[in-house]
Amino acid sequence: MKVIFFGDIVGSIGRKGLRLAVAEVKQKIKPDLMIANIENLAHGKGVTEKTFQEIGSLGIDVFTSGNHIFRKSDYKKLLPTKKNLLRPANFTGDVPGHGWCILEVGNIKVGVGNLQGRVFMDMLVDDPFRKADEIVSQMKEQGVKIIIIDFHAEATSEKQAFGWYMDGKVSAVIGTHTHIQTNDARILPSGTAYITDVGFCGAQNSVLGVKKEGPVNMFISSLPVRFDIPESGLVLINSVYLNINKSGKATSIKPINYKFLI
Repeated sequence: MKVIFFGDIVGSIGRKGLRLAVAEVKQKIKPDLMIANIENLAHGKGVTEKTFQEIGSLGIDVFTSGNHIFRKSDYKKLLPTKKNLLRPANFTGDVPGHGWCILEVGNIKVGVGNLQGRVFMDMLVDDPFRKADEIVSQMKEQGVKIIIIDFHAEATSEKQAFGWYMDGKVSAVIGTHTHIQTNDARILPSGTAYITDVGFCGAQNSVLGVKKEGPVNMFISSLPVRFDIPESGLVLINSVYLNINKSGKATSIKPINYKFLI
């Protein structure tokens, strides 16, 4: 099975770049499954019905997210009704939505899960390691062998520890959140594809997708500043291309990156 996973999509420039990248991917790779993290879809924070419909029209199969998914009030309508729009499964209390889903790809059941780390994050969540065991067990009870996890976390140590913990239990652990693609894509010894961070889809000449002047001034002044998203310029699209066999073992993982002038 050929899978493409796109990193966090940031703002309209990221959405426009993704449209071009998806066209390339469909032509050259012909993936069986496409996944994208959309927690920053609507001007860098959260998702709206309009932006979700825009990206949904591209043929993305599953949408993962993270702590920023709740920044736009539309989440209250979208998360309970869109089973392929995930929020981290280890949120506590009465948080709406789904933390994992199962879909049919051809005649194969595929599970996609979404979990959030706890180190250096600004929201309290349950233990992602134990929650992962719980949701993976539920998927396997339904006959799922191919399982892909979006692990949305800040600390590289927590991401690597999670990858090792899940090795052999799932097909792939794809790190998201930090928007910088790491140079460690590999297959772990028991057959799980892993990368610490897949990267992002957004303005290249920026700081994590926002206009560089804001973060630079913040670090110099130590004062809060407004973060704006570039509307045009060079857009970087980070993704990884996975091959997974029917038994659920990953056979390859390769970064696939594009640049477009918007």
